Amino acid sequence: MMNTEDHIHWFRHTGPYIKAHRGRTFVVYLGNGVLESPNLTTLVHDLALLHSLGVRLVLVHATREAIDSALPSDHPVVFKNGIRVTDDLTLAAASDVAARQRVQLERLLSMGLPNTPLKDAHIRVMAGNVLTARPIGIRGGVDYLHSGTVRKIDAEGVQAILNNDAIALISPLGYSPAGELFSVSASDAAEAVAVAIGADKLIFLDRHAGLEDQDGNLIRQCTSASAQNLSVLDAEQQRLLDAACRACSRGVTRSHLLNFHHEGALLEELFTHDGSGTLIAQDPYEQARKAGIDDIASIMELIRPLEESGALVRRSRERLEEEIHHFSILERDGRVIACAALYPFTETGAGEIACVATHPDYRGEGRAQQLLNELIDEASRLSLTEVFVLTTQSTHWFLEQGFEPATPDLLPVEKQQLYNWQRNAAVLKRAV
Repeated sequence: MMNTEDHIHWFRHTGPYIKAHRGRTFVVYLGNGVLESPNLTTLVHDLALLHSLGVRLVLVHATREAIDSALPSDHPVVFKNGIRVTDDLTLAAASDVAARQRVQLERLLSMGLPNTPLKDAHIRVMAGNVLTARPIGIRGGVDYLHSGTVRKIDAEGVQAILNNDAIALISPLGYSPAGELFSVSASDAAEAVAVAIGADKLIFLDRHAGLEDQDGNLIRQCTSASAQNLSVLDAEQQRLLDAACRACSRGVTRSHLLNFHHEGALLEELFTHDGSGTLIAQDPYEQARKAGIDDIASIMELIRPLEESGALVRRSRERLEEEIHHFSILERDGRVIACAALYPFTETGAGEIACVATHPDYRGEGRAQQLLNELIDEASRLSLTEVFVLTTQSTHWFLEQGFEPATPDLLPVEKQQLYNWQRNAAVLKRAV
C-alpha cells in the first residue's frame, strides 16, 4: 500500500505524461486472448481512464483464435504463408465472432465502471464500415477465397467518431465497393488505421512482454531499424513487430509491444519513464545532444544533489547560462537523465571533463560512460590531445575509463590558478 508521500511522488512524475497524452490519438490492438483474459475488466477500466484523460482511442480487436474455436471440430483450418484461407463457413464464423466481440467490448465500456473512480462515467463507443478491403486472390496457386487485405481506411469517418468524444471500435472485417465481405488481418487493420489517421501511438497488446535481447532481457526501447534485426519468439510476434516497424516508417510516431497478462501494463507503459514493454520509434528514444538554454532547469535539478554532497562544485544559474554551450546531455523521452561538460583549453591542447551527473534512476547502466565518450570524441574534433578531470568522489570510476593519476602542476596554467587546495580534488588525465 502506497503512503501519502509515495502517492504525491508518483503523481508529480505522472503529471507531465497526463499533459503530454491529452488530445493524442492512440490505436490499441487487442490481441488474440485479450477478451478471454482474467485482466479484461481491469484493462477496460484502464482504457476508460485514458479516454477520461483526453486520449482519443481507436480499438482494433483480433479474432483469429476465436474463429478457430467457433468452427466445427471437423472443419479444416487452413493457413498458407501465415494467411488463412477463408471459405464460406469460416467467413460466417468470422462475422459471428467479430459481432460477439464488438458487443462484449461495448457492454463492458457501458457498465458505468462500478467500484472505480470512474463510476457512472458515460463512455460512447462507435463502430462503422470504415475499412474497405480487396480480395487477396490467388497467390502461388492458392486461392484465399474470402481473405482480404486493407484497401483503404475512411480516415474522415474515424476522425468523426473521435471528434464526437467517442471510442472508435474497428473489427477485422472489410467491405468491397461491390458489397462483398472479407476477413482481414487485425494487425494489418490496426496498422492501416494508425497510418491513415496519423496516430501518435500504435499499441499492440499481445501475450509477450516485448522484444528480448540474446540473453532474454527485455528491450525497453529501440529504433524500427534495429528492431527488424532482432529475433522474435513466434510468428505472431513477428507479424506484430513488422506492423509496428512499418507504421513507424509511415509516420506513426511510436509503436509499443505490451503483454496483456501483465495487469496495468498499458498504464505503466504510458505513465512511467521505463514503461512495461518495448517501445519502437523511427528516431532514437534516448539520445545524446548538445545542451541549450531550455535545458538549464533540468540540468540544475540533476546536479543539485551532487553539489550538496560535495561531489560537484556548485554552479549558479547565471554561470550555467554562460557555460551551457559546453554541456552535453542524454535525453530520454524529453527528460534529461545525464549531463557532462567539456571545457577546452585550446592553447595547451587539453580539455576539462566536468559536471558528470546521472539521474539516480539510471545509474549503473552506462549513461555516464556514453556521455564521456561523446565528449572525448568532441575533444578529438577540436584537435585536443588530452582531457583531464578534477574529482573528489569518482576517482575509481574515471580510472576504469582509462584515466591516469596526475598532479595539479600538470594542469593548464589557467586551471592551476583556479585549483581549490581546500577541496583537494584528485587530478586525472587521459589521451584523446
